[in-house]
This record gives sequence, structure tokens and C-alpha cells, in this order.
Amino acid sequence: MGSKARWRQSWAPQPLTPLMEGPGPEMQEEGTKKESSWEVIREWFRTQKISPGGSFSQSSSFYGTIHAKTQDLRLLLGVLGCPLAPIPSAHDPTLSIHIKDTPFETSTAKYIIQQYLAATGCLKQQKDTKNMYATGMVKMICCETEISSGKNVKCLGTRSSDNGCFVLWQMLPGMWSLELVVGDHKVVAGSNGKTVWRHTPWLGTHAAKGPQRPLRRIIQGLDPKTTASLFTNAQCLGENRIGTVDCFVLKVSADRAAVVERSEGPAEVIRHILYGYFCQKSGLLIYLEDSHLTRVPTQDNDTVYWETTIGSSIGDYRDVDGVLIAHQGRSIATVFRFGELSMQHSRTRMEEIWTIDDVMFNVPGLSMDHFIPPADIFDNINSP
Repeated sequence: MGSKARWRQSWAPQPLTPLMEGPGPEMQEEGTKKESSWEVIREWFRTQKISPGGSFSQSSSFYGTIHAKTQDLRLLLGVLGCPLAPIPSAHDPTLSIHIKDTPFETSTAKYIIQQYLAATGCLKQQKDTKNMYATGMVKMICCETEISSGKNVKCLGTRSSDNGCFVLWQMLPGMWSLELVVGDHKVVAGSNGKTVWRHTPWLGTHAAKGPQRPLRRIIQGLDPKTTASLFTNAQCLGENRIGTVDCFVLKVSADRAAVVERSEGPAEVIRHILYGYFCQKSGLLIYLEDSHLTRVPTQDNDTVYWETTIGSSIGDYRDVDGVLIAHQGRSIATVFRFGELSMQHSRTRMEEIWTIDDVMFNVPGLSMDHFIPPADIFDNINSP
């Protein structure tokens, strides 16, 4: 009771709307004020003042510049702050694998994952890991946007950056909590193993639809076992190079039932795919890429597609209690908006550079009470 009371004091009640990883249908209607988790993207495009005729303008006033910078940061946090993996975690990947009657691409992927677990030290780990704590620093950079309308193409924006930090807690199975502060904005997200939620000051609290999925930041080299569990049933696509490093490429994707469950109204999630690049020499994961596509019909009989792609370089592996943990990386995200009939499209590129300051396993005293969702989540669930 005490824990719930503290949460109620910390979280002001907010209208609860589903968390969407693509733009909501209201993004196509200027008159509505309903907010979704991608409302910030619509607001960002408004700051660019793209006219229906295809001309472009940006406010050059002092207050216009401040407003645009705020929207840039909200866009960054909305896309790169706390995205989720495409699929839920599977069983413990360190258990014995069975490859009888398994397709060659799948059995090859299972072998690569076992090599990854061995390379990170998970297979020889003497003590079970029950929870984890990590702190780190981030630098978020909003890069230029290319907007095309017929014959006109214009690049907008500059490489403005903001520094921040985060604290991440994880407890098996499936519980995690993230606090991320960048500039004067704070994003909090978490999961109690059943419900995934996110809170931002400008959108309030949102519950994620669909299956319970892990935080993408966790699988960027922080938790090799969770990463391996995502690729348990992956397909091996063959070999490719990241820079000068030869890698095996594994692919997993959300099944049709899962993406349908994550759709909201006329906004339809088409696909969500994750690719992992594992170094052939070291066995370690060095690059992670996922692509998310949503389709939204418009009032003028067009269909608008939103494709978000995040590619993360992962490195600086260090030993922490016998397990190799990645301590730095760089993520580059691209938000691409295009229509079936309209000639106008836009491509926005943004970046995050992150480092890990501290990692600790099996933190004493960490319990399920630390992962209780905000009070307004319970209020909405219990309401008739």
C-alpha cells in the first residue's frame, strides 16, 4: 500500500491512450486534439511549416527557434528514448538446443547464438543473474530533414545536440524500469512483466499494446541472455560486413497476429523486423537494426506510410562479473514519411551516442515493488 501511495503522489493522473509505435490516424486531421505517442512527430512537422502547395518555411524568430528546438528534442526522445524490441523474449537461451527437423537457416542461427553466449561468458556463468542495474550517459543529436514535394527538395535543421543520462533496472522475468533525462525533459518507462508503459510530460502515461516486449536499450549489449532469447528462432540470412568486420546476419520479425494486435483504429502496423550482426571472429553482437512500418489512410483517399529504422553500432565490451557487457554505442534513426499518391515525402535523421558508466548484477533489496506501473494505469484498468 505504501508503494502505491508513493506512485500516486509522483504521477499526476493523465488520460490513458494506447502507446503506438507508428503515427496515429489523428495525425492526418488538423482539427482533432487527441494525443498519441507520435503526436510529437506531427507537431515537429508543423514547426517546419510545410504548406499544401509544397513550399517550405521555418520560423526565424527567437521564440520560433526555441519552440523548434523543443520539438526536435521531443522527436528524439519519442523515437530513440525507449523503443521496444519487435518480439517478446523466448525461453532461457542457455538451455540445450534441439536442431532435429529444423530448417538449415534456423539451426545455423541457433549455433551462432550459442557462440554469442559463449563469447559473452553466459554459458560458464557460475551464479544466476536475478536482476541488473546500469547507469549511463547519452548525447542526442537532431540532424537535418530532407523534404521533397514534386520538383522541390529542401534540407532543414542543424546538428543541434542535448546531453543527458539514464538509470536502468531490470529484474527477471520481464520486469524493467528506465528513467532518461535529456535537457529539461524526462522520460520514464517500465514493465512489471505484464504491462509495458511509458510516461512523458507532454503526452502523459501510455500503455503499450500487443505482447509484452523487452526494452531495446537492454538488448544493445547490456543483457546478452535477453538478446540471445530474441534470436532463439531467428533465420540466418548469410554473411555481411559492418565496416571491415565480417558478420553473420540473423533476422527475426513479429508475426502477423502480433502486429495486428499492436494496430490502432485505421492505423495498421505492417511489419517490425530485427536484424542482428554477429562478428564471425569474436562471436559478439556489433550491430543491431530494426525497421518498423505503419500504414495510415487519409481523408483525401491517399495512404501515408511511416517507416522508422534504427541502426545501432555496439562496442567497448568489458568484463562485469564474468560477463562481457557493451559499454558504448551509437544509434542512428531515420523516420521516412511517404504516400501512395502524394509526391511529397520526408526523411528525418537523428542520432544518439551512449556510454555505460556502471553495471551491477544481483542488486540486494530489489523487488517487484520497484516495477509497479503508475497509478493512472491501474485507474484505467479498474474503470468500467
